[in-house]
Amino acid sequence: MKKSIALLLAVMLMALPLAACSGNTSSQTSSSASASEPASSAAASQEAASEAAPASDEPILNFKLAENQSKENPVSQGVQMFADLVKEKTNGTVTIDVYLDAQLGNENETIDQVQAGTLDFARINTSALASTADEVGVFTLPYIFTSTEHKYKVLDGEVGQKVIEDLLKYNMIGLEYWEAGSRNFYTVKKPVQSVADLKGMKLRVQQSDVAIRMVELLGGAATPMAYGEVYQALQTGVIDGAENDFVSYYTSGHYEVARYYTLDGHMAPPAMLLMSKTSWDKMSPSQQQAVKEAAREACLWQRQAMQDYQNEARAKVEAAGCTIYEVNVQEFQDAVSEIYNMYPQYSEVIPQIQALSE
Repeated sequence: MKKSIALLLAVMLMALPLAACSGNTSSQTSSSASASEPASSAAASQEAASEAAPASDEPILNFKLAENQSKENPVSQGVQMFADLVKEKTNGTVTIDVYLDAQLGNENETIDQVQAGTLDFARINTSALASTADEVGVFTLPYIFTSTEHKYKVLDGEVGQKVIEDLLKYNMIGLEYWEAGSRNFYTVKKPVQSVADLKGMKLRVQQSDVAIRMVELLGGAATPMAYGEVYQALQTGVIDGAENDFVSYYTSGHYEVARYYTLDGHMAPPAMLLMSKTSWDKMSPSQQQAVKEAAREACLWQRQAMQDYQNEARAKVEAAGCTIYEVNVQEFQDAVSEIYNMYPQYSEVIPQIQALSE
């Protein structure tokens, strides 16, 4: 009996460590499971943070762009398209706020701001830009372009790209050339169908040495005048005619009193989309490439949109009873050819431009 009791006690004593061991295992398993939960949460948080972080380490930049036209103009629509494309192509790392209606100043003021680096972008006509960067002045000469096709053959080729390169010394990046219309003569009493028809005509021109000399060489009497005074001057006979593109001819109402419009295309200065070199240097190489691509896409769209806009204005004035005349442009070009001698700095580039018209 005593042996049985002793044996039973021995078995019980052997079982105690196993129970203790079993208890520890359960505790460790529970602890291990508990420890794995914070680790899992941390991983999830890291993953969420990774998804929220920017896709790259590109600088985040916000720029301003100055435009002097209203939102209805294809030029303004083009610069807004450019801003949208830049945002898209840079994955939102570069954004551009567009200011229309000359909110940031007139063209000459915004050119100064771009040079100084206080304004990032501006869309400027080369007529205004020529007073700062003489290199673009060649594009403002009369009859330098024989057609729209010739103009963009020049601007998109070596001549145009050389001018863009030259803008660097003015702390400006020339991105693209934009369409700004082609200026033609329109008259009150009789149409202009040849150079001889201009003899003695009083023609309103902008206050420009080139424009004044051009009219004089064509046999007319150049009459500089503020744009807002032209309608009444045409109506009262103070002047016999004026000159501008189809859109301005229509929107100004000049077509109501000067019903003869001559397609001589004497001046067709392009516009340019400019960027401050100071702002350009803030971007990474990939952002710079994206801006170039956006500028090209927007430029091609704007050129066509502006041409469509001109065609719409032409259709409206024709519907109103105005008559459009085709002329031998070469005759007009020959009549003013000596004007090029006034600008010896363009003596090498003018023949290059003319050669591309062939």
